[in-house]
Amino acid sequence: MALALCFGAAFAYFAGVDGKWNAMLKGPDGNEFPITYTFKTTGTTLTGTVSSSIGSFDISDGVIKDDSLWFTANINTMKIQNKGRYYANGDSISLRVGTRSTHTTLKRTTDK
Repeated sequence: MALALCFGAAFAYFAGVDGKWNAMLKGPDGNEFPITYTFKTTGTTLTGTVSSSIGSFDISDGVIKDDSLWFTANINTMKIQNKGRYYANGDSISLRVGTRSTHTTLKRTTDK
């Protein structure tokens, strides 16, 4: 019973990641561009999409553990590793994108 309650509490915590998140991502040339992440959680599995001006791409290999999340953005032929931290206040995710360790902060959108 206690295990079921712990799992339920953890699932409720991470369900807060579900939805759309916006950010400005800085490219290698220093220019910034808007990017949108749409996350969906099932237990500790994270799926969704990444969208920008070049298209919409699937997220794979997504995992949530405690307040951390990891996933791969499959952009055309590139697989870009992402690592982040979800903040319990529910309005931001700190995300490190790719091998260059580009950092951005995702903000929850009001769009559904």
